[in-house]
Amino acid sequence: MQRIVITGAGGLIGSRLSGMLSDEGFDVVHLTRNKTKGDKYKSFMWDPDAGICDADAFNEGDIIIHLAGANIGEKRWSPERKREILDSRIKSAGLLSAATIEKGILPSAFISASATGIYGSVISQRIFTENDPPASDFLGETCRLWEAAADPFEAAGIRVVKIRTSVVLAPGGSALSKLRAPAAAGMIIRFAPGHQFFPWIHIDDLCQVYRKAVADAGMTGIFNAVSPEHITHDMLMREIAKQKRLPVFLPCIPEWLARLMLGEMSVVITTGSRVSCDKLTLTGFEFRFPDIRSALKAC
Repeated sequence: MQRIVITGAGGLIGSRLSGMLSDEGFDVVHLTRNKTKGDKYKSFMWDPDAGICDADAFNEGDIIIHLAGANIGEKRWSPERKREILDSRIKSAGLLSAATIEKGILPSAFISASATGIYGSVISQRIFTENDPPASDFLGETCRLWEAAADPFEAAGIRVVKIRTSVVLAPGGSALSKLRAPAAAGMIIRFAPGHQFFPWIHIDDLCQVYRKAVADAGMTGIFNAVSPEHITHDMLMREIAKQKRLPVFLPCIPEWLARLMLGEMSVVITTGSRVSCDKLTLTGFEFRFPDIRSALKAC
């Protein structure tokens, strides 16, 4: 039975992915800061901040799925929060390397999360691909360093897959919940300028991307995990309004007000570009939710 060690397993993606892989017969193991009695999955203690990881957590030939990382949309980006966002990704990957490669324990694959934020907080007519360089802004630099933290595994001859994830739509997911929140007041609110693109993926499709990365030994390198349908923020909010049978509040929330409300983090909602999934589909991957209408209905 293939053993899969998952970091960040308590999050939205990790919990869903753990269940899917376990149901398919994989031996799912979690790395966690807080072990709880009665956990469904076998778990081992680790603390990236303290550089601590249970020595028994890894076996030769394991597949590691590295999802750990502070949520970029949870708090305003103070200097301290920015450092937390970066360290939670880089330090944790370094600890995984120290606990495996440096001790002569070689996993069969290292599958790391990344994000389409690597292309920058911009509104562009360009359709970004995996070959485009990282942007120089905060998200671009964070993602560049995040991906670079996986390079020691590749240097050791281990298969490495880096999955650049777009906004994840999921039942109860924080991103969609925030966008739908005004519905409680009977309206849907849009953010200016409105024509910013909104790269997205349904959580079930994202988990299947990871599932393919686990099973397909020929899958290596960087892949954009984004749906094939390119939509704008305005199109997204109008579809949400349509399905909720609610009016769309006009005009948009202006960018200056969004920045006042959210600080620098406002770029997450006020900017966005199209991202290509062609490389992923060329592997034979098929989306269950290729369009925003079906994805929202499933959430």
